[in-house]
Amino acid sequence: MALSAGDVDRFEGARPRLAAIAYRMLGSSSEAEDAVQETFLRWQAADVERIEVPEAWLTKVLTNLCLNQLASARVRRETYVGQWLPEPLLAGDPMLGPADTAEQRESLSFAILTLMERLSPSERAVYVLRTAFDYPHREIAEILDISEAASQQTFHRAKKHLATGRARVEIDAAAARRIVREFLAAATNGRTEPLVRLLTEDVVSVGDGGGRVPARTKAFEGIRAVSRFMWGLFRPSEAKQSIVGGSPEVHAGIANGDPAFVAVLDGRVIGVVCLEVTADGIAGFRAQVNPDKLERATERWAASDHGEPELRAF
Repeated sequence: MALSAGDVDRFEGARPRLAAIAYRMLGSSSEAEDAVQETFLRWQAADVERIEVPEAWLTKVLTNLCLNQLASARVRRETYVGQWLPEPLLAGDPMLGPADTAEQRESLSFAILTLMERLSPSERAVYVLRTAFDYPHREIAEILDISEAASQQTFHRAKKHLATGRARVEIDAAAARRIVREFLAAATNGRTEPLVRLLTEDVVSVGDGGGRVPARTKAFEGIRAVSRFMWGLFRPSEAKQSIVGGSPEVHAGIANGDPAFVAVLDGRVIGVVCLEVTADGIAGFRAQVNPDKLERATERWAASDHGEPELRAF
């Protein structure tokens, strides 16, 4: 049945929240947008006058669509080329959703979004709804058709699976950019010692090229391996320029609330590397270079004031 203007407005008012839930559930902006659009089609086909609480109804429909998507995504990722990482979102992207509390910011971090792959679809749904959007367990239980006790138990399991033993450092935007600049200066110094001093002993570097861009299929682990890789990454090389099609500009930025450096070539984002910062130093690098997962970042980049680059790579 046709929706009234008020019914359309009601959905549009909920769209940003639905998109943010779907992104945190799926780790992909395009899949999140598809889930939101399918939710709208379900809303359009429903007898909306009989829906007592539209927000709850829409959240339930969207969440179940995401659960189905996660189940099929697990099958697809079994044949994914190399390491799978989520899609990074640059600072200011409305799909990032709420980041008012420390828990919300942590749940948005690239490290946690990556670790969410350990969770079952139901664990991921409960964790996202409870931590990122502050839904009470009573409402989560109604959304997922489980008991309130089951929701609480699922949440505790999810938190246990996501525990890293590392204390995440809360930093503001200025500090994030300062950390990136310090890292880039050390990585281009010509010696590994300044770089080593910034890293933790168990630092890890992971890259996702999706078979589209060269990326190591296994992570670099440990301070020696990662420092050598990062030092070599910024060494000038005609071969690197040939692979990427030029010499990209590297900017200090923020992605998913994390310090990040953003590589841009001819106005197109070709890489986003998020830094996991702990009290002991940089504990992780997660590099997204799969062009399929950088389209939204490129759109955001074009619409933002990003300042001058820190350096020109290669």
